[in-house]
Amino acid sequence: MPNSFNYTTDVSTMPTFLSVPLLIFYIAVFVFEIIVLWKVFKKAGKPGWASLIPIYNTIVLFQISGMSPWYILLLLVPIANIIVSILLCVNLAKSFGKGGGFAVGLIFLSLIFMAILAFGDAQHQGEVA
Repeated sequence: MPNSFNYTTDVSTMPTFLSVPLLIFYIAVFVFEIIVLWKVFKKAGKPGWASLIPIYNTIVLFQISGMSPWYILLLLVPIANIIVSILLCVNLAKSFGKGGGFAVGLIFLSLIFMAILAFGDAQHQGEVA
């Protein structure tokens, strides 16, 4: 056969070529999210290390918002999880003295607005729920 070229080696290197920068980006976002949660927890008087433990950090967010930690069980129910997440964002914004517009920002652009809470001048004003 005059044209016996192995295409599998060329095609298999492409996902690796694309996935390494994507993996670096995901790790950077993950580290930034941990830093942001750490700062928010510290502002609310909670331990910063709680941001490192996956389910416990959500429980701490519920406590900061003034919601019962038992709401975490509703995050497992398909439609209820959306409603509970929206309530969490609204109560979190209120507990830091922010209004409804900030709550909408937390709902749709959570990492950006959590960073504003973490690095901005907002102070935790206590549980409002």
